[in-house]
Amino acid sequence: MFTNFQQRRILLADILKENHLEAAAFVPGPNFYYLTGLKFSLMERPTLMFVTDSGDVFAIMPELEREMWSASMHDAKTFYWQDSDGFNKAFKDLAVELGSITIGIEGQRMRAFEANALNSVFGADAIRDAQAELAKPRLLKSDHEVQLIEKAIEISETSLGETLENIRTGMSEAAIKAMLMQRMLANGADGFAFDTIVLTGGNAARPHGIPGEAPLLAGAPLLIDFGASFQGYNADITRTVFCEYISDENAKIYEAVLAANTAGRHMAAASVSCHEVDLKVSSTLREAGFNELIVHKTGHGLGLDVHEAPNVMINNHTILEAGMLITIEPGLYRSNFIGVRIEDDVLITNDGCRSLTSFERGPVFVGNVK
Repeated sequence: MFTNFQQRRILLADILKENHLEAAAFVPGPNFYYLTGLKFSLMERPTLMFVTDSGDVFAIMPELEREMWSASMHDAKTFYWQDSDGFNKAFKDLAVELGSITIGIEGQRMRAFEANALNSVFGADAIRDAQAELAKPRLLKSDHEVQLIEKAIEISETSLGETLENIRTGMSEAAIKAMLMQRMLANGADGFAFDTIVLTGGNAARPHGIPGEAPLLAGAPLLIDFGASFQGYNADITRTVFCEYISDENAKIYEAVLAANTAGRHMAAASVSCHEVDLKVSSTLREAGFNELIVHKTGHGLGLDVHEAPNVMINNHTILEAGMLITIEPGLYRSNFIGVRIEDDVLITNDGCRSLTSFERGPVFVGNVK
């Protein structure tokens, strides 16, 4: 009987054949983990796994990783190398073993020195950026994967609720960020999906701004973009709350974003394209009169990576399928004044989608609220 990881590699082998690739090369990261269940650090020592179109596994592995690799991957043909000897011979020996083949690489993850090492022994024409093809095995989430993401979301939402209850007017972005991160760890997170974003006032107009010492003032927005990680799988949630009260002008922006988020969740379903979802969401924002405040796409895939395929954006005509998991995260940003984003993690089903996130979409008020 095949293990779950062997079944994933068999699926990958079929994808390689369909795309006229004879092998794929992976460095440590989500794909590597998905295919082996092993986590290695991406550091100065080249550590590569290769899966061929027949499902065979080869590897170039530092000697100090031999014990962990061989315990789980004893059937892999592995070329070990010592720091004192360098890794060039391992690459040459692998090339002799595999012969003249075309290899797909993760163009958005593999670094230049690893690609150069492959080029030097296989030839530049043999190496192809296959980022899109190699993402395909992870597009449809299994029930177990969905359960792990749901756990990451549960931890995240519980922690957000506890944090909001303890926010007071005048607290800094950095202090609120620290409190939220502490709550996620206390509630069972293995780590964080990404560096938590907590921004208030005009800083919230920077979608990926860096939290600092800016204080939370009455009437100001507080944008919180965060997520717990659990057993390798991630949550990605954004809520925008307000300190004590919301002005009429801010309320109009907030209502437009909430309407776009709702429209996206109602639109997303199997057989609908990513393009169509983005068009519906962005049209909702434009029809509210805020076209000039739109600065990013509607969403992205979510799983072992926080941002993975498919991208929910204009001109991406990928058709959504039951089992895909995406974010719906419209936002509006007025420079130096306000930013509002509402992000949910949704699972595509045959008759629509199911939002795995359920935290209040607001508006919610924090601080010294009477």
